[in-house]
Amino acid sequence: QPQVEESGGGLVQAGGSLRLSCTSSGFDDYALGWFRQAPGKEREGIACMNWRGDITVYADSVKGRFTISTDNDKRALYLQMDSLKPEDTAIYYCGAPLHRNCREYEAYFSTWGQGTQVTVPS
Repeated sequence: QPQVEESGGGLVQAGGSLRLSCTSSGFDDYALGWFRQAPGKEREGIACMNWRGDITVYADSVKGRFTISTDNDKRALYLQMDSLKPEDTAIYYCGAPLHRNCREYEAYFSTWGQGTQVTVPS
């Protein structure tokens, strides 16, 4: 049974940092991606790692502040978030498309975690 699970969310002041983790099980050699959904907004693709471990960052708003990395067996995907802003407040989701390659859009992903809340007060 393919599964992904997020952890590491919380409340942090503007300018602070958080590290989110996504762990996967039940599948190998598939892509993993990070999305986020702010209140009243659609789910937004942040980044994706394909089966080879190549990472693509989609969201221009996080470039230069967020760093995405993986581990040796590519079953985890980490999101290091620095210089956090109030507009980063959202539920952050890890998704797996059960395909090897990445796409930016939500419908491509079939397996989701429960999400982890990140709150940056203004």
